This record gives sequence, structure tokens and C-alpha cells, in this order.
Amino acid sequence: MATACNATILIVDDSSDNLSVLHGVLSPEFRVQAAINGATALRIAQTQPRPDLILLDVMMPEMDGYAVLAQLRSDPQTRAIPVIFLTALDGVQDEERGLQLGAADYISKPITPMLVLARVKTQLEAKKARDWLSDQNTALEAEVGRRMTENDLTQRVSIRALAHLAETRDPETGRHILRTQGYVQHLALGLRQNARFASTLSDRYIDLLSRSAPLHDIGKVGIPDHILLKPGKLTAAEMTIMRTHAKLGSDAIEQAERDIEIHLEFLSLAKEIAHWHHERWDGSGYPDGMAGDAIPVSARLMAVADVFDALISKRIYKPAMSHAQARDIIAAGRSKHFDPDMTDVFLAGFDEFSAIAERYREPGQ
Repeated sequence: MATACNATILIVDDSSDNLSVLHGVLSPEFRVQAAINGATALRIAQTQPRPDLILLDVMMPEMDGYAVLAQLRSDPQTRAIPVIFLTALDGVQDEERGLQLGAADYISKPITPMLVLARVKTQLEAKKARDWLSDQNTALEAEVGRRMTENDLTQRVSIRALAHLAETRDPETGRHILRTQGYVQHLALGLRQNARFASTLSDRYIDLLSRSAPLHDIGKVGIPDHILLKPGKLTAAEMTIMRTHAKLGSDAIEQAERDIEIHLEFLSLAKEIAHWHHERWDGSGYPDGMAGDAIPVSARLMAVADVFDALISKRIYKPAMSHAQARDIIAAGRSKHFDPDMTDVFLAGFDEFSAIAERYREPGQ
């Protein structure tokens, strides 16, 4: 913003005599530009450097001052330039009309030089303050944006670090979190047109779901090695212990939430996924034997993703299945293990799920 001593004033008047008088009043203290009609004024106002203030005659032929002001205010490049009307009109309605259109002030003709100078300086100081405040707001918004981006990245990295920590206990699942994250996101997007899920699967929900998905097996950190890494079939007692990983994971996330004393949406989804992604649609799953719509949407989505990935992945206790074999098992689990609508979307978009699996395939497999 120009200071008062180097500010540029645009005078707009169809009378050359009026232009001459105003030029004489203002030129000792300001840079002065002149326009004899509205069209010329608009062209000057849109040219860099733009005027800091416009003195605008109301009564002009072809385009009056009201029309000029309306166009100035409709253009983002000239919207913020303060305008003082110069007018021989003295009606209150005329003044109100100009102020409603966005005029900063009114000066009546014939002009008084000291009054013109005082009004011009007042408006320039006001603009200087507005520009300073705008610059401060812009800088603040930039800083807030930078910190939000930094916080977002910190959150994502922290989640990945925790998920990878869990994977260090089970090294054969290296890219499992990337694949399941991709499956869950794609499945959720495919379900948005389904009336059952339309109110739940917002952009925000799917983003939080994708962030939360890597934490689904974090509870495996608490499972003893002799069970987690056993190459053969687990005994009934060992399976009971293995199944505790679901609650161990949700309890750990809940404890972290209590520690920070702040409710975070993505942690709520993370708890749902960790706790209930082994539940089954028919109620035969664990840890709580929940069935149907009682199982949170997030956990039902993860159930499809987790089972598909487990089937196509090599584990210490089994070889990998083909994608086609895994697809058939998912299809057979419709309305038994899996939500029927989620199963249908998975099958309809199977090629993309297979592509995600290939994209994040384990090295050497």
C-alpha cells in the first residue's frame, strides 16, 4: 500500500475545468491521474499500478458514476479501491444509493480544497489499515496452512510407524497395510451410491477410514512369538490368545486417546476397525459375536479387505492363493462372513482390487 505522500489518485469527471481544479488541489501531495469518462476510468483502474483512491463524478453522460462504481466492485482486481463520489446532487436518496453500491464517502460540489484533502487522507489511511490487516491475515492463513499440513503429515507418519512396529512382529506382512488401505478406500468409494451407506461414506469419513486402516492389527504386538510366528495350526488355547489381539489393539488406541484427553475422529474409527474387523455378518466372528448392521461400517469394510489380502499372501503357516481363488472365497462368504452389499461391490470391482494387490506386492512374491 502506498503511503499518503506517494499514493496515486484517479480523478474522474466529464468537466475539464473540474479536473483542472482537483488536479491543482491534489498534485502537490499525490500522484494524480485523470479520466474524462467512465470507460477511460475503468481502463486506468485495471492497469498496474492501480490507483489507491478514486474521486468519481456521479453525473456523467453515457456511463454515470453509479455504473462505474458497480463495475469496479464487480471486478476482483478493482473491488478494494476506495471510491469517493463527487456530486452536485444533495438528495439523501442519492447518497444512500452510492453508499449501498460501495462508495466510501461523498463530497458535494462546489468543492472545498481543505475538505477534499482531509477526506482523501482519511480514506487513504483507512485503506492502508485494511491492506495491512489483509496482509496479516494472508500471512496467518499461510502459517495455519503450513502447520495443518505439517500436523497432517506427522499424523500419517505416526500411524505408519505404529503399524510398521506391529509388522516387525510378523515380518511376512510387510506391505499388507498399504494393500488393505487401498482396498478399504476403493471399497468405500464403490459403496457411496448404495442408499444403506450414503449418509456414512462422506469424503471426510473415507479419508479418516483410510488413515485408520493401518492400525487394524496393532494389537498383534501383544501376542507372544510362539503363537504369532507358529508355522503350524494353532491349538484351541493358542487361538483364544491370538484372538485377543483385536481387543488389545482397541484398548491401546483408547488408552492413547485418554492420555491426550482429546477426542479425535480418526482414533474412533481406528478403535472400531481394530476391535471388530474379525466379526462376521452372521454373528459367528470375534471378539463379541456381533452380527449384521450392529458391526460398525468401518470394521465390515476392513473384514473384506483383510480376508482378501490374507488369502492372497504367503504366510509362515500357508502358501498364497491366486486372486481368483480368493475372489471365490469372498463370494462364498456373502451374507455369512461379509456384508452382502460390500461383497457385491468387491466382486464388481475385483479387477481394481487385484491391481492394488499387484501394485503393493511383496518383493520376491
